[in-house]
Amino acid sequence: MNILVTGAAGFIGSTLSARLLSDGHDVTGVDNLNDYYDVSLKEARLARLLSHDNFTFHRLDIVDRKRILDLFGREKFPVVYHLAAQVGVRYAMENPFAYIDTNLSGFGNILEGALRNQTAHLVFASSSSVYGANTRQPYSEHYPTEHPISLYAATKKANELMAHSYAHIHGLPVTGLRFFTVYGPWGRPDMALFKFANLITQDKTIPVFGEGKMIRDFTFVDDIVESLVRLKDKVPARNPGWNAEEADSATSHAPYRIYNIGNKNPVQLMRYIEVLEECLGKKAKKEFLPVQAGDMTSTWADTSELEALTGFTPHTPIETGIRKFVDWYREYYKIRTAHSA
Repeated sequence: MNILVTGAAGFIGSTLSARLLSDGHDVTGVDNLNDYYDVSLKEARLARLLSHDNFTFHRLDIVDRKRILDLFGREKFPVVYHLAAQVGVRYAMENPFAYIDTNLSGFGNILEGALRNQTAHLVFASSSSVYGANTRQPYSEHYPTEHPISLYAATKKANELMAHSYAHIHGLPVTGLRFFTVYGPWGRPDMALFKFANLITQDKTIPVFGEGKMIRDFTFVDDIVESLVRLKDKVPARNPGWNAEEADSATSHAPYRIYNIGNKNPVQLMRYIEVLEECLGKKAKKEFLPVQAGDMTSTWADTSELEALTGFTPHTPIETGIRKFVDWYREYYKIRTAHSA
């Protein structure tokens, strides 16, 4: 099976691609290798994949409609994992058009390409940020998501609505996944774990927002990938028994479903930092700051529906996941010895 992975040089996209290749699939990767963060890290992730004979890479921006539609026309992908996006909550305040172009126009190009070439299953990345101002937790897919508090979250909510329209009008089978704070080896330098590791090893002060009391459902990347792989053949079907009088954003009469994907074990930010300190063998210098605009103070996933569908429960505790990240971090940056705590 030739599977398309967009964002193939990204954190989750490269990890998923490596797993699909190891499972014997042909993988076509797409990424624009933009400079939102260190391009050399993206190139290193990509180098791992290019060592496989059954991996093909296209340096391509999903906003480039003609080239994206041409690619779909040539290859006829039965399964598409759409993970390319402009990420980050705070960067949207500096460069909103990056989100509008990539997350909205780019996603429209993917939907149209999948439709025109009869993709059997399109799986796309949404985000836990869509829950926004909703404080009822653990978050269920059936809870309202009409109050995003960042532009990034708004684009992800828009993606869910766009996907539903294609499923409803055209019968395109689509599954959306609301990711909850993914971390692990080959991660993103703009996210807390990677950023903190960089600052701690350089004896610099880490910014601890929300006074360290913010709570996140940190989810290890290998658990995310296991769920994604198992979803491949779980193609949503039309549901003629769907009750329109009790409509919610997770289910539909159309071949469309939304699932949470998380560890369902929320952890306070200070505990996350403590585990990182233990794994690095070095205490952090901390500056405690208020919550930043656009940040949610707490996330906690109800993942029962995805677990029932796939038979898999994300289970990696942060003590294990952060240790694996630190082991990778030391090897990648050639940090051979730990500092004393």
